[in-house]
Amino acid sequence: MKLLIGGITVIVLGVGAMIWFHHSSSASQNVDVLEEQEKPSQFGADRVKDDVKPVAFDGKRAMTYLKSICDLGPRVSGTKQMRQQQDLIKKHFEDLGAKVAFQSFDAKQNSVKGTIPMTNIIVSYKPEMKRRVIICSHYDTRPIADREEDPRDWRKPFLSANDGGSGVALMMEMANHMKDMKTNVGVDFVIFDGEEYIYVTEGGMRDRYFIGSEHFAKTWRQSKNRSDYSAAILLDMIAGKDLKLPFEINSYRYHKKLVDEIWGIAREQNAKAFVYRDGHEVQDDHLALQKVGIPAIDIIDFDYAHWHKLTDTPDACSADSFEQVAKVLSVWLQRTK
Repeated sequence: MKLLIGGITVIVLGVGAMIWFHHSSSASQNVDVLEEQEKPSQFGADRVKDDVKPVAFDGKRAMTYLKSICDLGPRVSGTKQMRQQQDLIKKHFEDLGAKVAFQSFDAKQNSVKGTIPMTNIIVSYKPEMKRRVIICSHYDTRPIADREEDPRDWRKPFLSANDGGSGVALMMEMANHMKDMKTNVGVDFVIFDGEEYIYVTEGGMRDRYFIGSEHFAKTWRQSKNRSDYSAAILLDMIAGKDLKLPFEINSYRYHKKLVDEIWGIAREQNAKAFVYRDGHEVQDDHLALQKVGIPAIDIIDFDYAHWHKLTDTPDACSADSFEQVAKVLSVWLQRTK
């Protein structure tokens, strides 16, 4: 993902250098938000009262899934470790009764010669239902740990546990509960490749972000018998310790109703990681879905201290964080239509 803030940072490493670029704008610009401390008793007060309960999501088991993913090493698009991860994911979900489809394609990155094989993974529940929702995340890891201060550390083994692993681990644990979950819609877990296959972020050879989500969105839009997606929830960096989840600005700006649904459930379920205030404006995989007409929001902790650093390992993540997010999602999945 990319953050939008007010300046430009460029780092050059050696001859034929790799350049890292970030560009952002004010997070709260042109957004009328309800501050976290204002009217706390009113937000979510009109929610539907029902007997829906969260599933018995096991955060400790989710942590074991996260560790098994990271044990493969860096999972960069097109590598052996990525193929191993694909096999692990396919077996896990199929063993638990889901339908798994690989959406494979060849991608071209501006700074890389030739093409790179990439694969989105679509895990489907109630595949016969046309009305559906999406829970999604990316599963590739960035080739370089470009937030490390010393550029010599950029190419050291980079596990990217929370950023690239946590969304998949949450879905893997949720799969233990999907068979018995009563939903009014079909559910697709969509796992994107190529979100972070980035080497150069400035100049004429600037690399592309969000390759997998853009391919998924384009394929869906062109399909003559496409699913009717009523909503999509993107998960990105949702398992860090001391998790804080303000709403992402593009999510609030374009799909406030969906933001209110999710953060309202969080308030109802006492999931304190969700705070109803404006966070960062982030370019992420949800934008590709928004552009083709799928209502999509991003649940993201963009203040995660280990983002794009070698310290983004499983021990920087938390079973409690997994459980808070899963509690909210499982109630939402049972209520949504």
